Amino acid sequence: MALLSRALLVTAVFLTPFTAPHTSSAATRCVSSVPYVSGRDGYATYRIPAAVTTRRGTLLAFAEGRRHGAGDTGDIDVVLRRSTDGGCTWGPLQVVAAGDGDTRGNPAPVVDPRTGAVVLLTSFNSGTVTEAQIMRGEVPPEHGRRVFVQRSGNDGRDFSAPRDITRQVKPAGWRWYATGPGHAVALTRGPHAGRLVVPANHSAAPPAGSPDTGRESRYYGGHAIYSDDGGRSWRLGFVDGTYDGVTNANESSAAQLPDGRLYFSARDQAGSSPGNRLDSYSSDGARSLDRPYAAQPTLDDVPVVQGSVLHLDRLGGLLLFSGPSVPTARREMALWRSVDGGATFTKAVTLSRQRAAYSDLVRVGRGTVGVLYETGDTGTYDTIEFRRVDVTELRGPGGGGAPSLTAGGGEGGAPSVTAGRPPSGTRAPVPPRPATAAPGAPPSPGSR
Repeated sequence: MALLSRALLVTAVFLTPFTAPHTSSAATRCVSSVPYVSGRDGYATYRIPAAVTTRRGTLLAFAEGRRHGAGDTGDIDVVLRRSTDGGCTWGPLQVVAAGDGDTRGNPAPVVDPRTGAVVLLTSFNSGTVTEAQIMRGEVPPEHGRRVFVQRSGNDGRDFSAPRDITRQVKPAGWRWYATGPGHAVALTRGPHAGRLVVPANHSAAPPAGSPDTGRESRYYGGHAIYSDDGGRSWRLGFVDGTYDGVTNANESSAAQLPDGRLYFSARDQAGSSPGNRLDSYSSDGARSLDRPYAAQPTLDDVPVVQGSVLHLDRLGGLLLFSGPSVPTARREMALWRSVDGGATFTKAVTLSRQRAAYSDLVRVGRGTVGVLYETGDTGTYDTIEFRRVDVTELRGPGGGGAPSLTAGGGEGGAPSVTAGRPPSGTRAPVPPRPATAAPGAPPSPGSR
């Protein structure tokens, strides 16, 4: 059976338009690696990747280490592996924030441009409660969602203890709360240069007299928090508080554009607006949105899932988006590019035909970006893989058109390495769009 599956895979690859993967450099000669394998190092499952590159060029790959299963609650730590060779090999696993029986997760790291320190935002709740209970208001505040910040001044080798900032960033009446997940943003231009911005989401309590419980998806909303002093103090920025059930902004990512604006991309959690991706802009450093979140029709291929955005600046001037590319399933991790600041996106490359879910984009080096993403052969969360992608693969012919497929690492094309081993070998309002059919019932609120 294995031989037949391999034969079918090889046949599929040769029948599909193919773009040969670029090796990352003569020195490393690797394309992909696997920093996290579920079932290893004391964790049943690894999920929710986030990545940043430090000022010294060290790549930090964060994740949730879920000790007893794949569920979103329980005994969950925030863990980290460091790479000093651009993601080809990885150092030992570090526990950055220990759950100690409770749930710590949703890592949102960012590098402070003034000091080079790594600032990490995470979310917390008691390990005995669920998101549904929190959204229904059945959980006391001390067991509900809280927000913490940590700091590393030595290139991610050590982090300070988590410090609770919930009172600074979570208004009364909010129930659920989640940072990111994925990298946060350090503003590098404009009047707010140096500001740290963390995209986030929340759920609100229903209005008085409503028959709703608060579990309904319409009570999700996006927001941002920011710091102007390197993460020492925090403020609440814009709040998407429509709660109308049309656009239900959930997990979010952000990137700063060349004109200084912030572009926000959000998962739409069961909103009635067609499609699964929303976006908006902020011209004042995340204090307010230029317009309400609206559907992004050129990302219709993306299912209900978290996604990541990254602006390349000097690496080609592209705005990138990463996510699965099958509208009805979490599979086929792909990258899209935008050359008009997020008004439209074009698929640039498909990394794999395997199952895939959450991801994070990161700058790796000159001419190279990285994608840290959940994937697997038999299960969507078998591993968290790191893929290096040459920017030339994303620009398309003449810097324009779109290449179609790059074979998945370890699947017939890109060489793949396992962690710890050396690599083998070397806008304006958008028009209406058609609804995307999905098998079975729509995703339940908060399903990750």
